Amino acid sequence: MSLTLAIYGKGGIGKSTTSSNLSAAMALKGAKVLQIGCDPKHDSTFALTGALQPTVIDVLTEVDFHHEEVSVEDVVHTGFAGVDTLESGGPPAGSGCGGYVVGETVKLLHEFGLYDKYDVIVFDVLGDVVCGGFSAPLNYADYGVIIACNDFDSIFAANRLCLAIKQKSARYRVELAGIIANRVDYELGGGTALLEQFAATVGTQIIGRVPYHDLIRRSRLMGKTLFEMEGPGKEECTRPFLDMAEYLLNRPRSTVPKPLGDREIFNVIGGWR
Repeated sequence: MSLTLAIYGKGGIGKSTTSSNLSAAMALKGAKVLQIGCDPKHDSTFALTGALQPTVIDVLTEVDFHHEEVSVEDVVHTGFAGVDTLESGGPPAGSGCGGYVVGETVKLLHEFGLYDKYDVIVFDVLGDVVCGGFSAPLNYADYGVIIACNDFDSIFAANRLCLAIKQKSARYRVELAGIIANRVDYELGGGTALLEQFAATVGTQIIGRVPYHDLIRRSRLMGKTLFEMEGPGKEECTRPFLDMAEYLLNRPRSTVPKPLGDREIFNVIGGWR
């Protein structure tokens, strides 16, 4: 049975780096994985392939949006550990709708029959607020996964994403698998206390803690996964991804979240500090 994940979080929170290393970890455990980047920057899969690849919107534009003229090889490229990758892309800045492009990508996946060819499909989705287009992956996902740091802004975004997942769960099978805590640095006082309280409040759990480490920053710049890097801290950085891969591949405990209201989250987080 295939597994489809939709990964969300505040802009700049580290979704692409986290998604790519999670995809790599699942592939290293034997899964056939497809990662789909849903960001106009089209850099979601850079760590897996070491390059910015042609996007779905680029390819469709070349054939005047005649889907029948597009082949799988035009848009799917293989990266580290055999992970297949696809970038939806987006319109030029200031024109068009990125959410529409995500919808076109989902449509193309169905036409190619790709949903039946992978053990795992990972959607790496843009942004804090899930509009109609960018929420489209939730229609097909088994689980939503939220990436957040131990700060107010990312928790506020996580709460909004919980609301989107709750709304989608009324019509689709998607539930929330949990929260990945990113950039965790206990030495500088940046633990996960706020995130843990938020997770308990909305009825979910932290499923992994990714450290704040220079190896992660360097891997992103070099276009490599953490598994390809060398140097101090490699075990510390790769172990959370291997543990999360094992957990997600074995059908995690999931819930329909119980998000707070926008005004309520301000009051509640203020009380946790």
